[in-house]
Amino acid sequence: MAGLTCAGLAGLHRRPARRWITLLGLPVAYGLVSAAIPAWIWLLSAVLILVLYPPNRWGEAPLYLTPASALSGVGLQLQLPSGGRGLDAGCGSGAGLRALRREWPQLVWSGTEASALLAQWTRWRCPWATIRCGDLWLDDWRSETLVYVFLRPESMEKVREKARAELQPGACLLSLDFPLPDVKPSASWPAGGRHRLYLYRAEALN
Repeated sequence: MAGLTCAGLAGLHRRPARRWITLLGLPVAYGLVSAAIPAWIWLLSAVLILVLYPPNRWGEAPLYLTPASALSGVGLQLQLPSGGRGLDAGCGSGAGLRALRREWPQLVWSGTEASALLAQWTRWRCPWATIRCGDLWLDDWRSETLVYVFLRPESMEKVREKARAELQPGACLLSLDFPLPDVKPSASWPAGGRHRLYLYRAEALN
């Protein structure tokens, strides 16, 4: 019965990786509980989780990875000046930064990530970007041409207020999947699968 339930839930996912995770999740969990695993392995796992997802991020989004094709072609829809600045606020593993740079190679890119381990990993993956390890809400958006976010829905009101306070005329905010509350986007595009991009120009936020 449990196997049929896992198979049914796995079928709800479109992405193959998520199907396998759902399908194998229960058997793997049962095997781990049944096995005589030393206590130090559990402790090491807990430490690794804390390093990847530190307590100061528990109120924010977990690790949301930007799909490789989510931004494909958006650079043709949104023309940005050469030499401008782009920020991935909450850059995680660097997947979003790499996709952003493919669309706007003319921008000078930076990212902010709360996890020291992920920040270091992103520095390695994106040597052309400046990566800061810290709180994304402490970033100053006033010098940015484009700010990209892929956060949870509950964070979008805070994103809206920060964008209103700091984005300068001519700057843009780009959000994957989650729109700003009570603000009509300047433009919106499908982003592959069930994903969607929402663009907000600074002038339209106030």
